[in-house]
Order: sequence, then C-alpha cells, then structure tokens
Amino acid sequence: MHITANFDAGNIDIINLDDKKDIQLAIRPDVGEEFFQWFNFRLSGQIGEQYVLNIMNAGEASYLEGWEDYQAVASYDRQEWFRLPTSYTDGKLTIVAELECETIQIAYFAPYSYERHQDLLATVQTHPLVTLEHLGETLDKRDLTLVKIGDGAANKRNIWITARQHPGETMAEWLVEGLLYGLLDSDNATGKQLLDKANFYIVPNMNPDGSVRGHLRTNAVGTNLNREWESPSLEKSPEVFHVINKMKEIGVDLFYDVHGDEALPYVFLAGSQGTPSYSDRLAHLRDRFSDVLKLASADFQSEVGYEIDAPSAANMTVATNWVAEHFDCLANTLEMPFKDNDNLPDEEMGWSPERSAKLGEASLVAMLAVVDDLR
Repeated sequence: MHITANFDAGNIDIINLDDKKDIQLAIRPDVGEEFFQWFNFRLSGQIGEQYVLNIMNAGEASYLEGWEDYQAVASYDRQEWFRLPTSYTDGKLTIVAELECETIQIAYFAPYSYERHQDLLATVQTHPLVTLEHLGETLDKRDLTLVKIGDGAANKRNIWITARQHPGETMAEWLVEGLLYGLLDSDNATGKQLLDKANFYIVPNMNPDGSVRGHLRTNAVGTNLNREWESPSLEKSPEVFHVINKMKEIGVDLFYDVHGDEALPYVFLAGSQGTPSYSDRLAHLRDRFSDVLKLASADFQSEVGYEIDAPSAANMTVATNWVAEHFDCLANTLEMPFKDNDNLPDEEMGWSPERSAKLGEASLVAMLAVVDDLR
C-alpha cells in the first residue's frame, strides 16, 4: 500500500499506514495555518481490497458544516469522478474505497489541474476572437492570464468573469471551461449574439499558486484574495492588484465571480445589495439575471443562499461588492456546492465537473438577457 500527494494540487499528510482498515491521514493547512479543507491524494493497493481512510484532523477544518452529508470524489482515470462512501463522526472524516484498479485518486472535489488550465488557454487562443494577455506574475512567479474575447469595440459592453480566487473551489474553473467553449462555439446562437453585443474579459484561475500548492482558500503567502479588493498589494495579493488595474483601464459593465460553497448543497447567487450605491436599476438587473438563469438551468435556484447584507453594510473588501460599487455595475458571486445539489441529487456523481460546465454555458443565456440594459 502506498499513498502520495506529491503532485500538482496534492494535499495530504500520512500519520499511519499500518492497518488498511484504519489508515490515518491529515489535511495539510494552507500557508499561514488559517484555512484547510482541500485534500487530494493517490492510494495504490490491491484490486478487490477495501481500504478505510480516516482523516484525523477533519474536526479542525475550516468549515465543519462542509462534512455533513459530504461524499469524497474519486477517479481511476482522472477523467470520470464519482463519489465514495464517506462519513464524519467525532472529528474524523472516514472514506471507504474498494479498489477496482491498483491506483485511485481521492479528492475533496474533482481537481482542475494547472496543466489542464494551460491546455484551456492554449485551446481557446486558436479562436480568431481570442487574445491572451499576461497581466503579471504571482508570488510564485506563475503567469496571471486574461482571456480577452471580442473586437474591443467601444460601443460594446464589457463583461468580466473571474474564477478560483479560492483555489480549492475547482468547480469554478470547470464552469469557466464550459462557458468559454459555449461562447466560442460557432453553432451556439447565444454565444454569437452575445459577442455581437459585448467583449469578454475572463480570468479562469485567479490563484494559480494556491491551486498548485493544494490550498483551499489562499495564495502563496496565505492571503485570502477575496478580502483584498479594497486595497490589494504586490506583496500580498498581486493577483487582485493586476486584475483591478486592468478593470480600471477597460471598464466593467457586468461582473461574474465564480466560487464554491462547502456547506450549502445548492447553486445560488450572492449579490451586491449591501453596497452604498445599490440602486433600483441594479436590483432590476439582478432579478432579471436570476430569473433567466433559473429558466436556463434547473440546477440554479434563488430560495436558499447567504443572508443579504443590510443597506451600506457590505464588506467592501469582497470582489463583488467592490466591483459593483466602483463601476456601478451588475455584479454577482455565483456559488456551487462541493456536495450535491439537493434540488436535483445524483447519488453516484453528486455535483460534478460536467454539471459545472453546463451551468457555465447556461450563464450565457442570463448574460444575454441583461446585456442590452447594463447601461
């Protein structure tokens, strides 16, 4: 028996491997020790044998509600991800794996590797309307890349999409992949009409350092990027610093910041209702966007979500609030589950990369519904 996390986005520490019915593991915290929940490792053993893996420090994780009704994901080929029997008791997360192949990869959610990120950029750049722009370097000297789609015409609206400020929320980049392929599909009438009306500026991975390091929530120095938008710095949060500078250069008419939520088993939006300048115009746009997204995707709902901020009580360090206030624009955070979508449960797969990608394509329909009224 062998366990390793020595690969891109890997995260696990081994405590004891002596007993295959009581393998003891621990999740390695993000830099700074403030956050941890993401795990990603490979187990090699004998076909037909059952292995019981106990994550001993799960009771100290960042979001304990995230373990309720949670099932870990696994894959033999790193293409199709399914759920494993998982339980949480007395601070310990227990995962049971009966091997059908000698090696299985087990993770908190289906990983979106840095190599796949590079493949996505390389693939979309072949489209005649796509340009890749290097915004700057991260603290680990990785590229922060902006995907620009459109002709840049000044009369068009500027739609910005960001994903994976929190690197462990991999469903966000799966969504962006589906959105990008839908937008660039010449047979997709919604995408074609949108590109007649808007230019797109997309950052598929805001936090490549945290992604490769196997972090849940922070970058290379332990900074939570989604609390840096009011005053980013090159020392702590160059990723946000560079994106904000580009936003100021181009302008923003619609902002879509894509995330995952550990606890809530639903897909939902969190808006900018608590910002000082929130208006009836923005409220109407948000309602229209939400209503159309519900029609475009049965996975989306608006009944369950975060508590809405009181007027002028929004946290202005959060991306959606800062962008909405600074550009007087429609801004939303989209949240997807790590677990399953309780409105449409799938016992075998739970919430998945495929459903995330389909939601990305559906999001284009909601964007088309509001694009003419953004200004």
